[in-house]
Amino acid sequence: KMKRVLVTGGAGFVGHHVIEAILRQTDAEVVSLDRLDTSGTLFRLQHVLQENPEWSSRLTVVWHDLKASLNDFAVKALGDVTHVLHLAAGSHVDRSIDCPMEFVMDNVVGTCNILEYARIHLKDSLELFLYFSTDEVFGPAPEGVFYDEDARYRSGNPYAATKAGAEELCMSYENTYNMPIIITHTMNIFGNRQHAEKFIPLVISNVRDGKEIFIHSNKECTQAGSRHYIDAKDVADAVVFLFNNHKVGEKYNIVGREETDNLELAMIIADLMGKPLNYKMIDFHSSRPGHDLRYALCGEKMKNLGWVPRKDLRERLKGVIEWSLKNDIWLGKKDED
Repeated sequence: KMKRVLVTGGAGFVGHHVIEAILRQTDAEVVSLDRLDTSGTLFRLQHVLQENPEWSSRLTVVWHDLKASLNDFAVKALGDVTHVLHLAAGSHVDRSIDCPMEFVMDNVVGTCNILEYARIHLKDSLELFLYFSTDEVFGPAPEGVFYDEDARYRSGNPYAATKAGAEELCMSYENTYNMPIIITHTMNIFGNRQHAEKFIPLVISNVRDGKEIFIHSNKECTQAGSRHYIDAKDVADAVVFLFNNHKVGEKYNIVGREETDNLELAMIIADLMGKPLNYKMIDFHSSRPGHDLRYALCGEKMKNLGWVPRKDLRERLKGVIEWSLKNDIWLGKKDED
């Protein structure tokens, strides 16, 4: 039977990379479900199909806002789904601090609506339901600490708390209704067609234009925040890998190869672009509580299953910089002299 994969948030940054990987690595059909708001744009999917026109017959696009349960029309349009990859979420930390209820609706209620759809309509066909979560559910990681999949939750902001709430809902459905559910946690993701306001595209466009870059750091402005950055292509690759290498009810951390702080990262980008880096360290946390200096996950579980990112950070950054400068519609506007 032909696999049919539903990707919620399919027009989003990570979602469209996941769709591209499924179309490239499998013969499955894909349905993208998206409400096309601030973060989702069909230009991403259009771009992918322009580069690979032969895939267009395998991709269906359905509009729906998951704050509402799926009506009969939406259910019919989605067809006989075998895999649900639930990536749709409000993910902007600042906005969650300003409008927490919006994030409860999108991330908790939205997840419950897609779980209910799967429970009621996919009883016989569902092979996998994957919930895409975040390292932020564990809160800030002290120096030297790497959280494994089952570390306790300590959400530092409403975004993280709503992602943790949705995780718990998924686990409860796996247990109560015996559904084939797994959870992934991932760290800061970068890549082609990312929103121009995110850190890496911002650094690329500011270095290109000779502008100053603000580096998120500690109170004394002596130490930059650090992350395990990972390319969206590697994340998508890991998701496809988990189709055949998972155990129901388990959680999996998808982690970049190396940890780097934001100043180091900006320096690598400037170096790869052959330009100087003008930067200023600023204390983010005091002005924006809820932003944490360091997040860190342990990637051993996936490694033991046989998955690691294909390329190192520098090589991935080089590819993204070259692609972004060539396709600069995805970067911020260039200042005209």
